[in-house]
Amino acid sequence: MSETAIATALTELVGVRTPIVQTGMGWVAGPRLVSAAADAGALGILASATMTPEQLRSAVREVRSRTDAPFGVNLRADASDAGERVRIILDEGVKVASFALAPRPELIARLKDAGVVVIPSVGARRHAEKVAAWGADAVLVQGGEGGGHTGSVATTVLLPQVVDAVDIPVIAAGGFRDGRGLVAALAYGAAGVAMGTRFLLTTDSTVPDAVKARYLAAGVQDVTVTTKVDGLPHRMLRTDLVDALERSGRAASLLRALRHAAAFRRESGMSWTGLVRDGLAMKHGKELTWSQVLLAANTPMLLKAAMVDGRTDLGVMACGQVGGIIDDLPSCAELVDGIMAEAHATLGRLTTAV
Repeated sequence: MSETAIATALTELVGVRTPIVQTGMGWVAGPRLVSAAADAGALGILASATMTPEQLRSAVREVRSRTDAPFGVNLRADASDAGERVRIILDEGVKVASFALAPRPELIARLKDAGVVVIPSVGARRHAEKVAAWGADAVLVQGGEGGGHTGSVATTVLLPQVVDAVDIPVIAAGGFRDGRGLVAALAYGAAGVAMGTRFLLTTDSTVPDAVKARYLAAGVQDVTVTTKVDGLPHRMLRTDLVDALERSGRAASLLRALRHAAAFRRESGMSWTGLVRDGLAMKHGKELTWSQVLLAANTPMLLKAAMVDGRTDLGVMACGQVGGIIDDLPSCAELVDGIMAEAHATLGRLTTAV
């Protein structure tokens, strides 16, 4: 057990040693990374949106075989098979359920009744207030610096708004990579920090080495936000592919999206009916046009091309702004221990200064 642990409302809620969360990144947060993060003292989150239900059950069991530490599963609240995935979480005794979108009140109640900690992710104060009123145990709030789908309000502005608005633990995401950032988040009133890009860039991540090299070579100006991948603001590394997508016309974008929808249907084992049902839920939940719903099919397959197949020329690489200042590949244990040691050193300097 690390001697540099810090107890917060988050560590008490989920039973981890450190107030650090490894986020559920599709194609990235698999059993190896999640178990390594959990063993290091962080809360590892398994990404399920890119898995079939059978693959999810197998992945949960693999994590369990690798570690005795608590971990969670990230779910799409609007997925047509969300109920089936919740049943797997309950059957397998998973400690935490995190959500990319606000889960329905009845889904929150079902999980809480079974003793599962529910942590939705939000990007606005009003969404945090809503899920808190519905019974969420904690909330993860991501500022605009965060990778993947993101908003326009910086973490330093959004975080204190949410902390002041709700009385449940708040986890800060977007722009965190070290102990100084953890201390800053705690000073704002957060109960911990969540990191995606920083955990992606570890030796425990299964992302191909060539892809990791592209991340490490990138500067802050190489991280951009585009709507051309799936119609929503998406933060990623700027590449020749991203430039080409931004130059492409609407007809070409929609044709590409249809091809990717067919590919994802085969990959996920979903029926066309299921895909349409999920599209309807997405359209309603995010007030998207049908063009945007079709474009959303781009995301999982373009991410897979890079994160699984290693094709930096054919795939996209979701990336937080902080990716532009990361230049090493520690193990999860080295990363978490280093963050906690730096956090204590920072707190010590502040105490001395005061």
